[in-house]
Amino acid sequence: MTHQAKGTFTVKLHPAPADEGRIPVNRLFLDKEYTGDLVATAQGDMLSAGNPADGSAAYVAIEHVSGTMNGKQGGFSLAHSGMMDKGEQHLTITIVPGSGTGELEGIAGKLTLTIVERQHHYEIDYTL
Repeated sequence: MTHQAKGTFTVKLHPAPADEGRIPVNRLFLDKEYTGDLVATAQGDMLSAGNPADGSAAYVAIEHVSGTMNGKQGGFSLAHSGMMDKGEQHLTITIVPGSGTGELEGIAGKLTLTIVERQHHYEIDYTL
């Protein structure tokens, strides 16, 4: 049976220290707070490259979410893959298989992100 969780989240991005002699990739630390059907905090790392101002860039990220979703306590990890090519965006956010803990052990699914008036909204379709 497929379940759904909806709500909003805030995200704070913190630049990671530059690593001299490495390829020109931006690294950021993520701190998130989820509200709604998922009441949780999350931390993660993001790597990005490209030129968003010109409409072309990419990012990947891993975040670990810990809290309560639809009354079930636990955690899980999310894998992000985003690509923007000439302004056309493609984003996939998937629950990492085998990452569920506590009452969320065995969770599988995807998160859909929308941004409305600078507010981040999530919709998670998942199975347990």
